[in-house]
Amino acid sequence: MLRQIFGQAKKHPSLIPLFIFIGAGGTGAALYVLRLALFNPDVSWDRKNNPEPWNKLGPNDQYKFYSVNVDYSKLKKEGPDF
Repeated sequence: MLRQIFGQAKKHPSLIPLFIFIGAGGTGAALYVLRLALFNPDVSWDRKNNPEPWNKLGPNDQYKFYSVNVDYSKLKKEGPDF
């Protein structure tokens, strides 16, 4: 498959940016899905030792990828401990 891509790139050099952007988009999507699978508190990989990982989050833990107006270091806890 890589041989075909390199062959097409040699024949048509204008396709090189297309291959770069498609590759970067696919890599970015794969890395984002990997980040969601490993670091999202909604995903539980170890059900025996940590069945509810979302309950162990503090009020100042940032779990969103991007937050516009929220400074998580200044938040205070509003609810009870479970």
